[in-house]
Amino acid sequence: MSLAGKKTLYICYFWIREPLVQTQVIPYLRELTKAGVEVTLLTFEAAGDRFTGAEAETERQRLAAIGIEWQSLTYHKRPSVPATFYDIVVGAIRVRRLINERKLDVIHCRVHVPTVMGALGRMLSRRRPKLLFDIRGFFPEEYTDAGVWKADGFLFKTAKLIERWLLRTSDGFVVLTERARDILFPESRHSGLDGLERPVEVIPCCVDISRFAGRDDEASKIRASLRTGDRRMIVYVGALGGWYLTDDMVRLFAEARAVDPGIFVTILTKKDQEAVRELLRGAGFSDGDFYVSAVPPSELPAYLEASDIGVSLIKACYSKQSSSPTKIAEYLAAGVTVISNKGVGDVDATLAQDGIGVLLEDLTPVAMRKGVERALEMAGQRQIRRELAASSFDLENVGGERYRRLYARLLGE
Repeated sequence: MSLAGKKTLYICYFWIREPLVQTQVIPYLRELTKAGVEVTLLTFEAAGDRFTGAEAETERQRLAAIGIEWQSLTYHKRPSVPATFYDIVVGAIRVRRLINERKLDVIHCRVHVPTVMGALGRMLSRRRPKLLFDIRGFFPEEYTDAGVWKADGFLFKTAKLIERWLLRTSDGFVVLTERARDILFPESRHSGLDGLERPVEVIPCCVDISRFAGRDDEASKIRASLRTGDRRMIVYVGALGGWYLTDDMVRLFAEARAVDPGIFVTILTKKDQEAVRELLRGAGFSDGDFYVSAVPPSELPAYLEASDIGVSLIKACYSKQSSSPTKIAEYLAAGVTVISNKGVGDVDATLAQDGIGVLLEDLTPVAMRKGVERALEMAGQRQIRRELAASSFDLENVGGERYRRLYARLLGE
């Protein structure tokens, strides 16, 4: 489909160096440019995390080369509520200016705070571009589930009030899971439209499947560098703590070692590396039994290709029904058997398919041990998982295609 000449502003309340922006936001925007959409990306750059000087100009030129104009504002963190309010006001003023200068057709807002900016900026302008609320997660509930806000507190109630306004004023919506769609827009399951005839798309966190092909030689070199020999490898990718059940994950690794004493643990994370090493040592692992480090995104596919089992344990709560863990899409793209807990997004349905992975009944030692045994039995069936990743989580043919379809419906093309 062609959307040539259509202009969109994508608002993201993160900085350009944030891995999520580099691996999720920019690839999706590139998919929109393939249909001819002219994209402006507005980010909020945090002190200490921003590109400066020549680095910023290099990034600006790189994005311009793929059809994305990058603009930025300063991100303010403290004090939390006043800082966010200030950013919203400044963001709304920039949005208004861009609406008038660029003659925008769509304001595409990633989660709640940017959507407030987009809605206010549009209110301040005479033009009425379409407002796309890319909801992603259940933001207010995430803060209460995490214990940051009280469920009956002022901040939660205010956030829900604003959310209801955004749901009324937006022209189209994106959610990450079918479960989230059924909660927010159940009437859209068959028609793709909500009760007011506004388009709704379910777009899970996708990955570039091509990055995970032909990595056998690199995987062999990684195994050689780690001196794993023919040991089975169990891997975890991503952040630790918070929503991610780090202690339970380490207990799962211990149960995996009970099933296979030669198991080798790989944890690829940027923060808290020494803390997790200590947890592994406390669980009886020697330093020769694990590898904990951060790796560049370009090397991640090879590390997963070298692995047999991928783990994803996330706190199961109301807000996580809207969650689509990118790590699971990455594991499947590499053909890795997945072990996960229940109650997270659409993971239950995904892992219920034959040969894909193991859904733990609970997080008891018995359930974990049985889960590892089952995962090891199916570890060799890599192709079936690659095929599922290609059909369900491919950046171009799933994520990109659905975003292009949503834009076409939103603009009446």
